[in-house]
Amino acid sequence: MSDIEKTSSCCGSESKPAPQNVAAASSCCGSSSNQSDGHAGHNHGGKGNEADSCCPPSDKSSIDWIMWTCLPAVLLGYAGFLWFGHTEALPEWLGTMFHTSYEMVNAMWWGVLSAAFFVGLLGRIPRELVMSVLGKGGSKRGIFRATMAGLMLDLCNHGILMVGMKLYERGASIGQVIAFLVASPWNSLTLTLILVGLIGLKWTLLFIVASMVIAWISGWVFDRLVDRGTLPANPNGGDFEQVAFMPTLKETWAEHDWRPASLLRMFWGGLKESKMVLRWVVFGVVLVALIRAFVPEDSFELWFGASITGLLLTLLATTLIEVCSEGSSPIAADLFNRAGAPGNAFTFLMAGAATDYTEIMAVKETTKSWKIALFLPLITVPQVLMIGWIMNVTGA
Repeated sequence: MSDIEKTSSCCGSESKPAPQNVAAASSCCGSSSNQSDGHAGHNHGGKGNEADSCCPPSDKSSIDWIMWTCLPAVLLGYAGFLWFGHTEALPEWLGTMFHTSYEMVNAMWWGVLSAAFFVGLLGRIPRELVMSVLGKGGSKRGIFRATMAGLMLDLCNHGILMVGMKLYERGASIGQVIAFLVASPWNSLTLTLILVGLIGLKWTLLFIVASMVIAWISGWVFDRLVDRGTLPANPNGGDFEQVAFMPTLKETWAEHDWRPASLLRMFWGGLKESKMVLRWVVFGVVLVALIRAFVPEDSFELWFGASITGLLLTLLATTLIEVCSEGSSPIAADLFNRAGAPGNAFTFLMAGAATDYTEIMAVKETTKSWKIALFLPLITVPQVLMIGWIMNVTGA
């Protein structure tokens, strides 16, 4: 995302600003609308305008063809299902595409809107305060805190992705961001309760513990690769001043306008900052609609038994088919109950996030590094397969 790149180029090297000025400094390349409504902090003495001058103007003449091709297609598909979904006049493939758009939009809209709110809210919080909650980047404790944050935040995988990219902008280490992303896709309260009803409490808790282990190990490995110079460090990071959490939070809260009009502007700013993720979300919906319409799925479950072949085919399916977290839980339960393969169900849930091209492309565009994006599946998928195989052997 261009805003992130600008932030890292002109704001990443600041030296321990006072807490009340941190948000303005670290968000100096945000949109003018954000700064005008206090989204990134108050402009003390005109500092916000000075900070704006350090950023090159964006190229507004370029057109985001992915966004403006796929978004209308998804909206037309949604409207098409409302108008024609219950008639038999449509070709089967077109009806399937309409239904897919309708189903996925209904599953994802709340997560996307909630994430836009959280992204906007994070823009109002000084990054020293964010880092005080997450802990020191590169440390085991910091990765553990990021893992727990991913488990506790009740958002779908696409919503979590938006928040995770914002955390990177705010200075979290790449290990913390990866731990946050890997731990969180299906671990919201809503989906956890759904899984308890579908596969039982014991296996649900086992899935949660296993996802925490993979998230923590993956985050630790990423930070060690950064230490060795194999992967680039977060340019927005640095030695942050440790601040008292509650006093700083109260001070920050008092500085901002919390009236409805200001909150609406904050939400709109968060939605605009999430454009980089949204473009891949709508692209994913279009791709899923095409796969469902033209690729037969009747024989899939026949191949997904509790075997090495079934495990690998599950990995292949979850890699090719973009399924949001709301949709992945029932499918995983089907693999658990019908195929008798708990490891395949776990692999479908976890590897779907690790190999999700939306997540990979969002990480690439945010970090400006193909290496970081490609290391996400390289590090996480072998762990998922190993734990999935153990679950199949012990649970058969």
